[in-house]
This record gives sequence, structure tokens and C-alpha cells, in this order.
Amino acid sequence: MSQYFDLGDESAETLWNPSDGAARLFLRHVRLYEEELGLPSGFGPMENDECAIDPAAFGAYVDALLALHDRTRHGIIDALSEGFVATVLVLAERAGVEVRRPVAADGPEGLRDVQVPLSDPGDRAGRLRERAELLGRRMPR
Repeated sequence: MSQYFDLGDESAETLWNPSDGAARLFLRHVRLYEEELGLPSGFGPMENDECAIDPAAFGAYVDALLALHDRTRHGIIDALSEGFVATVLVLAERAGVEVRRPVAADGPEGLRDVQVPLSDPGDRAGRLRERAELLGRRMPR
């Protein structure tokens, strides 16, 4: 079995067609980060194996998610979140969402959940891009 993540409601474009288990876990992460960010994701409910995505709300969610990811410098949080954030980036690219990259902080100002020593922001961004590219090749439409 599989489920569909579609852009919009009518004549929707399928962005991803994962297995039931992957879809269920992904949507649980989406809901967790909605709560963490205090912002709706644009992902509707999964009904009849289909989930419609509102592109405007999704764009705002992606921006907020990346800003949160960029403000965090903690190895465990990175390990827990990196795969989810990379998956969201693939969906954003497929949806045509213009992703505005936040400016990385050079020092600890403005950061939260910091673990010393601070990881290099360039390394983190590169890892995230590489992970998204790899996942994009493994995410069927």
C-alpha cells in the first residue's frame, strides 16, 4: 500500500508516493514540528490515502523549519531532525516553493539548544543539501 502527498486539492500534482509506514511517520513529524513552530504546515489530513498540501502555508512552514534548524547547534537534535528537514526540502523543491535560506550565525548569539563546541554552519548546510539530494532520488512520485 502507499499514500499520496499532493500539491493542492483539484487536479493535484503528486509530490511523493511513500509506503503507508513512511507516510504515517512523516506526518507525525509534520505535526510535531507544527507544535514546535506554532505554525500550520499546510499538510491536510490523510484521507483515502491522499494528503493535500496548501502551497502557501507549506512555504511559510518550510521557512520557519529552516530558521529553527539553523538556530540549533546540538548534535542530538541535529541527528533527530536532519532526515525530516531534508525530506521537507525535497517536497518544497518539487512543489516549487522558493526556499529562503536563513543567514547562519557565526557565534552563539541568537542560537538555541547549543552544544559546545559549536558545529560549523557550512558543514551543517552541506550535509543537509547532500541528504536532500540523496532522499530526492529515493522518494517516488
